[in-house]
Amino acid sequence: MVNTKKKKICIVATSLSVGGAERSSANLSKMLCDLGHEIHLVTVLSGIDYDYRGKLFDLGAIKQANDTKMGRVKRLLTFKKYLRKHDFDIIIDNRSRVQAYREFIVSKLIYRWPTIYVIHNFNQDKVFTKYKRLNQWLYKNEQMVTVSRASEEKFRILYGLNCITTIYNGFDYDRIQTLAKEDIDLKLPNDYILFYGRIDDHHKNLKLLLKAYKSSDLPSSDIALVILGDGPDLNMLKTLVTQLDLNDSVMLKGFTKNPYPYVKNAKFTVLTSRFEGFPMVIPESLSLSVPVVSVDCQSGPNEVIVTGENGILVQNHDAQKLAEAFGKMISNDQLYNTCVANAESSVKAFSLKEVMQSWEQLIQTVSK
Repeated sequence: MVNTKKKKICIVATSLSVGGAERSSANLSKMLCDLGHEIHLVTVLSGIDYDYRGKLFDLGAIKQANDTKMGRVKRLLTFKKYLRKHDFDIIIDNRSRVQAYREFIVSKLIYRWPTIYVIHNFNQDKVFTKYKRLNQWLYKNEQMVTVSRASEEKFRILYGLNCITTIYNGFDYDRIQTLAKEDIDLKLPNDYILFYGRIDDHHKNLKLLLKAYKSSDLPSSDIALVILGDGPDLNMLKTLVTQLDLNDSVMLKGFTKNPYPYVKNAKFTVLTSRFEGFPMVIPESLSLSVPVVSVDCQSGPNEVIVTGENGILVQNHDAQKLAEAFGKMISNDQLYNTCVANAESSVKAFSLKEVMQSWEQLIQTVSK
């Protein structure tokens, strides 16, 4: 795809490692490269788990060498120097922006180019400072992008944002299909459901997942629960599995760069988050014709899942309703087969082609 209005773009990300926003940043770099733009990525932290395209500048290496107050000042000055050196047409900031002093410095003193701020979470504590008036002052007239309609509506009202729109995360379905065929040693039971994501109970509510699974018909039906991922609550999760006497039914497989063979072979995938921006695991799973059982958290699931058509959407924080949804998926063949048949076609709107066009239009408008 050739773009006649090539731009020099800097994508700023927390890292390219372990996380939905991080994976989205890596995917965005590939999309914009395919559109013909020159892409640079600046990462605050080191670590690469996701494929990306463009020139990488790792501020995390400076952080590892010197994380004192003076080291932080040095990183900010180095960042500013890098931006001035390359004189970008536009900056796309994918970071969370929660530290007041840092965001004042970055937004008002470092960013001197047209900037798009991307919001990857519905929980304002994860993406903005705790000072409402400061957020309004910093971003009221800046171009903001959310990854769900619900987030767009929330933050437009909460902070009085004048320039905010939704662009969903884009998915390379052809690549997902190819990776799903990778021959790896799964060592998995014949029948299982799958959770994959960061092992962070505050965010993903894994206690709810285990409680619902325990009270469902799945363990007695020899349908295992496979949990794929790593994070700060892994030890807690292992302890809880033992306490619930689920060691024979729950498998903890750790983090993998390629979860798709696991997804492809699952009966369905599960999302139990307390909050999200837009959960990437849902379109990924559906694109592999694997239904999803998800809680109706804010935000994202109810913008993709239609109960009875491609999965089941359940009231959040209700373990019994979640357990019942698990049971329906394994006992109602007509429901399950309908969801399988509709899954792939239900996520066409999140294809790279559709999302790339939205980003291209916004970039050309903002960078005029």
